[in-house]
Amino acid sequence: MGEVVMYSSVSVDGFIADENDQPGPLFDWLSSGDVPLDGSGELKVSQSSYDYTRRYWDQIGVTVVGRHVFDITDGWDGKPPSGVDHVVVVTHRPAPEGWDPEAPFHFVDGVEAAVAKAQELAGDRIVEVAAGDVGGQVLAAGLVDEVRMDVVPVVLGSGKRYFGSVGAQHLLEDPDVVVQGNRVLHLSYRVRR
Repeated sequence: MGEVVMYSSVSVDGFIADENDQPGPLFDWLSSGDVPLDGSGELKVSQSSYDYTRRYWDQIGVTVVGRHVFDITDGWDGKPPSGVDHVVVVTHRPAPEGWDPEAPFHFVDGVEAAVAKAQELAGDRIVEVAAGDVGGQVLAAGLVDEVRMDVVPVVLGSGKRYFGSVGAQHLLEDPDVVVQGNRVLHLSYRVRR
């Protein structure tokens, strides 16, 4: 089974979006360099961010998100983001009316069932869990192996928290990856078991 990695860009005060789900400058680092990150031509980062991010993105098999993220992105028009093979959506509701049943999206009730489905689909590739409420629930359930953060030099003051509403302490190891990019610091922590 592949590892389960919780991931997002985050402000230095721990937010992944403001109260209105707007990321503000949290993704500015994705256009702060001159090295194309993907084939779109829109994402250009520093060489250090490319080396770190591209290697990670190439290992992701499945992304797990909550229904809220699915809804605000309009389900990425049925195409998983960043070249990911499948998206597992944690939800108590069925797929939206008219949703293409052939799209590689799977609607699952509960985080444990979602991670199990994602690991089945991912095989030995990484299961990425979006930070926020669902990510915090997966962490609280003891299912996260690694926490990755792209820390952006901005203070949002309030908003959607990286770890959602986690109400208990969870120890992480010292960072095993620290990479400085343009307008971002990439960090990776193993979850202490």
